[in-house]
Amino acid sequence: MHFDQRTQKALRKVGLDRDDIRRASGLVTEAVQQDAEKLMAFFGDGGQFYSDMEMAHSAADINEHAVAYLDLFTHGSDMRGYLRFDSWGVPVEDGRILTENKVELTLGPTVNDRVRFARSEDDF
Repeated sequence: MHFDQRTQKALRKVGLDRDDIRRASGLVTEAVQQDAEKLMAFFGDGGQFYSDMEMAHSAADINEHAVAYLDLFTHGSDMRGYLRFDSWGVPVEDGRILTENKVELTLGPTVNDRVRFARSEDDF
């Protein structure tokens, strides 16, 4: 079950029984897995991507990156993994699809921010 005790209690209070809550939990798991697959497909075999990530030595609002790959795994409602750039990488702690051409990843230590990525500058 992927809902904490308080959430389960609230769901029971609005009329869901234990089976309903289990079904909802399963749907959350499926949705996270589908999003992870779509995010990995978005980055595909890597290439040039654009982001709104703040870079230490750049004043630009949009930065260009050579991405090698995105590798994600899921467990229940959690999505984690690793985004590998050409010369560095960063842990991924979550992600979501914004549009067909733009996604958002929550990047972990060294970045610690939600960052939008697109295939072209025009998509921003």
